[in-house]
Amino acid sequence: MEHAEVTKGWLPFYENPSKPRFNLPFGAVDAHCHVFGPQNKFPYAPERKYTPCDASKEDLFALRDHLGFSRNVIVQATCHGSDNRALVDALQSANGLARGVATIRLDISDEELHALDKAGVRGVRFNFVKRLVDFLPKDELQKIAERIAPLGWHIVIYFEAPDLPDLWDFFTSLPTTVVVDHMGRPDVSKPVNGAEFDLFVRLMEENPNIWSKVSCPERLTITGPKALNGEEKPYQDVVPFARYLVERFPDRVLFGTDWPHPNLKDHMPDDGLLVNYITQIAPTIELQKKLLVDNPMRLYWPETLK
Repeated sequence: MEHAEVTKGWLPFYENPSKPRFNLPFGAVDAHCHVFGPQNKFPYAPERKYTPCDASKEDLFALRDHLGFSRNVIVQATCHGSDNRALVDALQSANGLARGVATIRLDISDEELHALDKAGVRGVRFNFVKRLVDFLPKDELQKIAERIAPLGWHIVIYFEAPDLPDLWDFFTSLPTTVVVDHMGRPDVSKPVNGAEFDLFVRLMEENPNIWSKVSCPERLTITGPKALNGEEKPYQDVVPFARYLVERFPDRVLFGTDWPHPNLKDHMPDDGLLVNYITQIAPTIELQKKLLVDNPMRLYWPETLK
């Protein structure tokens, strides 16, 4: 099997992350992370727009334990397209401690859907970021949404803030719970009470089925991970946006590391630092528990709450 070369300039994940100072609450869920390959076992999709370093399930589970998380939600990576074998393999190896978000096509059989459900998949991802993927027509996505709704799955959407006006009607027509990746990628150089982010807040306000991940400060930041006055307070420019959503919608927010942080250009974050960042956006024990335990368990492991 031919071994594809990693995309030029690709940043490998942080090799020895620090031990977080923030002790995560018992049962905390890393609600957004990935596995890549290994490509000698799970080849990357021919239509992919990047080739990453391998990031195995063993690496992911070791990071989970090091950081203090109890569970993972593994999101299908665009480099694997709709071939979910690497995702399913990781889920089946997790002893019930991982759930998945898959990428599927309209022609998937009912048998394949039920096999994904049995493996632990609980949602599908629709990607609208043009530099990452050639996305399917909205009518096809609507039909996929109708097929997965009876399974109790939800839909994860990934888009960039300027595209929200054009996508609004489609997002609000979806028949399931909808989870937005990374706060809809706001421009954090703009004010938190400005028109762009206000539109996203209104999307959540008017649609109680819409949730948001308050993840990826390293992807949104302009100021970066630097300390503030000698004190570790990274990604300060992203904090007001994430904290606003956590406090405004405490029962509809999730947090994930986004490990292994694909397609970053300027720096690779220390995952221990990302865990410490949580205390800036969820400053109370109650908010931390909702963000890290209650909300993801309700969405991904509802059977444990009965």
